[in-house]
Amino acid sequence: MVWIKVCGITSEEDAWVAVACGADALGFVFAPSIRNVTAELAREIIKKLPDNIEKIGVFVNESPEKVRNTANFCGLTSVQLHGDEKPEYSALLSDLNIIKAFRIIDKVAYEEIEKYSEESNVSRILLDTYSRNAYGGTGEAFFWRASVFIEKLPLPLILAGGLTAENIEQAITIVRPYVVDVSSGVEKAPGQKDLQKLKTFIERARRVS
Repeated sequence: MVWIKVCGITSEEDAWVAVACGADALGFVFAPSIRNVTAELAREIIKKLPDNIEKIGVFVNESPEKVRNTANFCGLTSVQLHGDEKPEYSALLSDLNIIKAFRIIDKVAYEEIEKYSEESNVSRILLDTYSRNAYGGTGEAFFWRASVFIEKLPLPLILAGGLTAENIEQAITIVRPYVVDVSSGVEKAPGQKDLQKLKTFIERARRVS
């Protein structure tokens, strides 16, 4: 069964709504974003969450020391590197569970992804939509609609980018990812989750996985 990650959590209320709807993982953004949270707020939310919920911190081109310190302070179970970090960067965080994000323009860079599986401790990869204006959370999907590429990927896939209740069944059927990652697609306003959208998204994701 596909795991479901709800990213861009900015409040305790939204965290509990996501958990109640059946999310397996929550994402907290520690990078410039309308969904950014402080380490102090994230820690307060995370310490109240069930142990079985994965708590993922999202970082963009941050120093390894800052990533590690934030992860330890907040109680993160994984860190997501969503910037231009190289394999040697992630190798500096060998004590952490790492997800590496790749932003897709018109093709999947399989050779580049392979380097992360061979030269670092990255355990999962995330594919998102490329944007000149933001490193993530654009609400735009890439060409997964017409492509079957999961077989070529060397690591478990987290699929992100423009997922909504309207397309999640198609996305899972075509791509068969390990995890689906949703943020803006289940919001009523930037940084504020919508109960009904979340409920419908997760119900439909479970229906086909």
